[in-house]
Amino acid sequence: MTELEKQKKRLIEKLGVQLEKEHQLAPVAARIFSTAIITGKKGITFDELVTNLNAGKSTVSTHLDHLQATNRMEYYTKAGDRKRYFIVKPDLMLNYIDEMTAKWEAQKTVHLEVLEYKTQMNKLDNEDNFDLEFQRSLLTFLEEAIAAVNKLKENINK
Repeated sequence: MTELEKQKKRLIEKLGVQLEKEHQLAPVAARIFSTAIITGKKGITFDELVTNLNAGKSTVSTHLDHLQATNRMEYYTKAGDRKRYFIVKPDLMLNYIDEMTAKWEAQKTVHLEVLEYKTQMNKLDNEDNFDLEFQRSLLTFLEEAIAAVNKLKENINK
Protein backbone atom coordinates (compact mmCIF):
# COMPACT_ATOMS: atom_id res chain seq x y z
CA MET A 1 0.00 0.00 0.00
CA THR A 2 1.41 3.39 -0.99
CA GLU A 3 1.74 6.28 1.43
CA LEU A 4 -1.07 8.11 -0.39
CA GLU A 5 -3.40 5.11 0.01
CA LYS A 6 -2.55 4.97 3.73
CA GLN A 7 -3.29 8.66 4.02
CA LYS A 8 -6.64 8.14 2.26
CA LYS A 9 -7.60 5.38 4.72
CA ARG A 10 -6.66 7.56 7.69
CA LEU A 11 -8.68 10.48 6.30
CA ILE A 12 -11.72 8.28 5.67
CA GLU A 13 -11.58 7.07 9.26
CA LYS A 14 -10.95 10.53 10.74
CA LEU A 15 -13.72 12.14 8.68
CA GLY A 16 -16.00 9.19 9.42
CA VAL A 17 -15.65 9.69 13.17
CA GLN A 18 -16.44 13.38 12.75
CA LEU A 19 -19.50 12.64 10.60
CA GLU A 20 -20.77 10.12 13.15
CA LYS A 21 -20.79 12.80 15.82
CA GLU A 22 -21.96 15.78 13.78
CA HIS A 23 -24.65 14.08 11.72
CA GLN A 24 -25.64 11.23 14.03
CA LEU A 25 -24.67 8.62 11.44
CA ALA A 26 -24.00 4.96 12.15
CA PRO A 27 -20.29 4.09 11.91
CA VAL A 28 -20.55 2.26 8.56
CA ALA A 29 -22.79 4.97 7.09
CA ALA A 30 -20.27 7.60 8.18
CA ARG A 31 -17.42 5.63 6.56
CA ILE A 32 -19.40 5.24 3.33
CA PHE A 33 -20.14 8.96 3.29
CA SER A 34 -16.55 9.93 4.09
CA THR A 35 -15.32 7.54 1.37
CA ALA A 36 -17.61 9.26 -1.13
CA ILE A 37 -16.31 12.67 -0.02
CA ILE A 38 -12.67 11.58 -0.37
CA THR A 39 -13.32 9.79 -3.69
CA GLY A 40 -15.02 12.78 -5.28
CA LYS A 41 -16.85 13.00 -8.60
CA LYS A 42 -15.51 9.73 -10.01
CA GLY A 43 -17.65 7.89 -7.48
CA ILE A 44 -17.25 4.53 -5.83
CA THR A 45 -19.02 1.28 -6.59
CA PHE A 46 -20.91 -0.91 -4.17
CA ASP A 47 -18.30 -3.68 -4.48
CA GLU A 48 -15.48 -1.22 -3.80
CA LEU A 49 -17.27 -0.03 -0.65
CA VAL A 50 -17.75 -3.60 0.57
CA THR A 51 -14.07 -4.38 -0.03
CA ASN A 52 -12.56 -1.10 1.18
CA LEU A 53 -14.65 -0.90 4.33
CA ASN A 54 -14.45 -4.63 5.05
CA ALA A 55 -18.20 -4.65 5.64
CA GLY A 56 -20.98 -7.05 4.70
CA LYS A 57 -23.01 -6.49 1.56
CA SER A 58 -26.29 -6.17 3.46
CA THR A 59 -24.73 -3.64 5.86
CA VAL A 60 -23.35 -1.51 3.04
CA SER A 61 -26.64 -1.77 1.15
CA THR A 62 -28.69 -0.71 4.17
CA HIS A 63 -26.51 2.31 4.86
CA LEU A 64 -26.32 3.33 1.21
CA ASP A 65 -30.11 3.25 1.10
CA HIS A 66 -30.24 5.46 4.20
CA LEU A 67 -27.70 7.94 2.80
CA GLN A 68 -29.70 8.20 -0.42
CA ALA A 69 -33.03 8.50 1.42
CA THR A 70 -31.62 11.38 3.48
CA ASN A 71 -30.42 13.15 0.30
CA ARG A 72 -26.74 12.88 1.18
CA MET A 73 -25.71 10.61 -1.67
CA GLU A 74 -26.84 9.58 -5.13
CA TYR A 75 -25.49 7.43 -7.91
CA TYR A 76 -24.88 7.59 -11.62
CA THR A 77 -24.23 4.93 -14.22
CA LYS A 78 -21.92 4.77 -17.20
CA ALA A 79 -23.08 3.66 -20.64
CA GLY A 80 -22.39 -0.05 -21.13
CA ASP A 81 -21.51 -0.52 -17.45
CA ARG A 82 -24.02 -2.12 -15.08
CA LYS A 83 -22.36 -0.71 -11.98
CA ARG A 84 -23.65 2.22 -10.01
CA TYR A 85 -21.14 4.88 -8.94
CA PHE A 86 -22.03 6.51 -5.65
CA ILE A 87 -21.20 10.17 -5.04
CA VAL A 88 -22.07 12.88 -2.56
CA LYS A 89 -25.19 14.65 -3.75
CA PRO A 90 -23.91 17.75 -5.59
CA ASP A 91 -26.28 20.24 -3.95
CA LEU A 92 -25.72 18.88 -0.44
CA MET A 93 -23.24 21.60 0.54
CA LEU A 94 -25.48 24.35 -0.85
CA ASN A 95 -28.45 23.04 1.13
CA TYR A 96 -26.32 22.83 4.27
CA ILE A 97 -25.14 26.42 3.77
CA ASP A 98 -28.73 27.61 3.31
CA GLU A 99 -29.84 25.87 6.52
CA MET A 100 -26.89 27.23 8.47
CA THR A 101 -27.33 30.82 7.31
CA ALA A 102 -31.08 30.70 7.98
CA LYS A 103 -30.37 29.68 11.60
CA TRP A 104 -27.75 32.41 11.97
CA GLU A 105 -30.09 35.02 10.46
CA ALA A 106 -32.78 34.02 12.96
CA GLN A 107 -30.29 34.27 15.83
CA LYS A 108 -29.11 37.64 14.55
CA THR A 109 -32.68 38.98 14.49
CA VAL A 110 -33.30 37.93 18.09
CA HIS A 111 -29.97 39.28 19.31
CA LEU A 112 -30.61 42.62 17.61
CA GLU A 113 -33.81 42.84 19.65
CA VAL A 114 -31.92 41.86 22.81
CA LEU A 115 -29.33 44.58 22.12
CA GLU A 116 -32.07 47.14 21.56
CA TYR A 117 -33.77 46.14 24.82
CA LYS A 118 -30.53 46.33 26.80
CA THR A 119 -29.69 49.69 25.23
CA GLN A 120 -33.10 51.06 26.24
CA MET A 121 -32.70 49.69 29.77
CA ASN A 122 -29.27 51.36 30.06
CA LYS A 123 -30.86 54.72 29.19
CA LEU A 124 -32.95 54.53 32.36
CA ASP A 125 -29.76 55.32 34.32
CA ASN A 126 -29.87 52.19 36.43
CA GLU A 127 -26.91 51.40 38.58
CA ASP A 128 -26.70 47.95 37.01
CA ASN A 129 -26.28 48.84 33.35
CA PHE A 130 -25.85 46.05 30.88
CA ASP A 131 -22.44 45.52 29.31
CA LEU A 132 -23.37 45.66 25.61
CA GLU A 133 -20.00 44.49 24.29
CA PHE A 134 -20.90 40.80 24.26
CA GLN A 135 -24.10 41.44 22.33
CA ARG A 136 -22.27 43.62 19.79
CA SER A 137 -19.47 41.06 19.42
CA LEU A 138 -21.97 38.26 18.87
CA LEU A 139 -23.80 40.28 16.22
CA THR A 140 -20.50 41.07 14.48
CA PHE A 141 -19.58 37.40 14.51
CA LEU A 142 -22.94 36.36 13.04
CA GLU A 143 -22.73 39.02 10.31
CA GLU A 144 -19.17 38.03 9.38
CA ALA A 145 -19.95 34.31 9.47
CA ILE A 146 -23.00 34.76 7.25
CA ALA A 147 -20.99 36.86 4.79
CA ALA A 148 -18.13 34.32 4.69
CA VAL A 149 -20.44 31.36 4.15
CA ASN A 150 -22.35 33.23 1.44
CA LYS A 151 -19.04 33.94 -0.31
CA LEU A 152 -18.27 30.20 -0.15
CA LYS A 153 -21.68 29.52 -1.67
CA GLU A 154 -20.93 31.93 -4.52
CA ASN A 155 -17.64 30.12 -5.19
CA ILE A 156 -19.41 26.74 -5.21
CA ASN A 157 -21.94 28.06 -7.72
CA LYS A 158 -19.23 29.26 -10.13
